[in-house]
Amino acid sequence: MPYFSQTVQHIRSSEIRDLMKLATRPDIISFAGGMPNNDLFPIEEVDEIILNMNPGIKKIAFQYGPTDGYPPLLETLKKYLKSKGLPVDSHRLMITTGSLQAINILGMEFIDPGDLVLTENPSFIGGIAVFKAFQANIKGIPLEHDGIDINDLEKVLKTDQPKLLYVIPNFHNPAGIIYSKEKRIRLLELLKDKNILLLEDDAYNELYFSEKSKALTKPLMAMNHEGVTMVYTGSFSKILGPGFRLGWMLAPPEIYEKAQIIKQGIDACSPNFTQVIANEFMKKGYLEQYLNRIRKEYAERKQLMQEALIKYMPEEVKWTEPEGGFYFWLQLPENIDATGILKESIDKGAVFVTGKTFDPEGQRNNYIRLAFSNMNKKDIDKGIGIIANAIKSRVTSNKYHIIS
Repeated sequence: MPYFSQTVQHIRSSEIRDLMKLATRPDIISFAGGMPNNDLFPIEEVDEIILNMNPGIKKIAFQYGPTDGYPPLLETLKKYLKSKGLPVDSHRLMITTGSLQAINILGMEFIDPGDLVLTENPSFIGGIAVFKAFQANIKGIPLEHDGIDINDLEKVLKTDQPKLLYVIPNFHNPAGIIYSKEKRIRLLELLKDKNILLLEDDAYNELYFSEKSKALTKPLMAMNHEGVTMVYTGSFSKILGPGFRLGWMLAPPEIYEKAQIIKQGIDACSPNFTQVIANEFMKKGYLEQYLNRIRKEYAERKQLMQEALIKYMPEEVKWTEPEGGFYFWLQLPENIDATGILKESIDKGAVFVTGKTFDPEGQRNNYIRLAFSNMNKKDIDKGIGIIANAIKSRVTSNKYHIIS
């Protein structure tokens, strides 16, 4: 058979992916899925939209659409983004087939094999996979409780010239943290006139749990970023439904023009059917009503998990309580490997994702990600107890080994 491409040859299965195949039992408690809860989707609102839709609009929904998106949705989305202070008048907006497609398009537009790409460490596995597929040299910059380690980033920039920096400032996946205002300002100041593309992934922006945390969610692109080339991406996956496969990209005109050509070659256009529904959902005012519902639900799940972690976890395990989003990020003692804990937890009936999955270099494995979004609230206490027992057994055995 013909040789695989260089891109495909860089794609590898992983031990974690293989372990996850074992975690499909119907009785297992899953903290692995970073996705919305099925019971929370706005089914009634979407039913109402479809049943009352004008026949002419329905016909448009079944048809191909423009590459950059369904025009009424673009206009509705521009108003929404403008309310967040984003520069929709000077930048161009494109609808993408999920926000990951936007990242993929930008990878195709900017990354040559061997180019240096900086991410946070940890970082979103989807972004890491895209950068690896384009054969980038990926370097992770440590993430602190209030954002990327600016001092470490500054050291890297003194010796290296990265092509791109990829960040998730709001309710980070997987770390759950939100950047402080001070950290955002310092990051933009550091990148000024550095000729580095700053890619801001803001999929969790609306999932704040309090007005205090809402005040911190102002996008980097909505701040003074003179001298910093930026692209902003967002998604309907967390605020409407991932099955819609809709995201967006807000980019300077010169970046947008190439991105539009690339997207045309990938899939011609994103689904018109779901774009039409999303537009009606926003125009009728359903989005804010729905967001108010799910914020309350996810905040309750977060609180239940916080209480269970305090109740069961040994003192050696550390975490930051999230102010929004879907995730807790647990730090284990450095000599504890999360893969062994995962195997034992799966045997006992609970599953999560290990830390090295989110490490750009696939090394650091004394962390675990727990998602509270896509699960029954009644299972949280039991599941955390299972994982905590697996951690305790290894913490105890390692202590014993050191003493002996």
